[in-house]
Amino acid sequence: MSASSTNAHGSVKSYVTGLVLSLILTIIPFAVVMSGAFSVLATVIVIAVTAVLQILVQLVMFMHMSTKADEGWNLMSFVFTLTILVLVVGGSLWIMQHLHLNMMIG
Repeated sequence: MSASSTNAHGSVKSYVTGLVLSLILTIIPFAVVMSGAFSVLATVIVIAVTAVLQILVQLVMFMHMSTKADEGWNLMSFVFTLTILVLVVGGSLWIMQHLHLNMMIG
């Protein structure tokens, strides 16, 4: 194997670190939901924050996405995809919320 092909993949240490972080980020929202100690809003916020962190851990540790110049296109493609996803999902939720409110009034 050449040096460039070994650099393209992560080390065992990075994979184990990613696995441990993924497990922790899975256990936290599970524990919050099962304990019932938080309000519904706080529970949803914990789930959303840990979900975003989980995505970032997966992308960096397992997909090896970085901000290096040679991988700039990967990052730009990800940012574009994320922007479109937020617009479509957010817009759909906004429209459905307003439709729900207008149907309940009439």
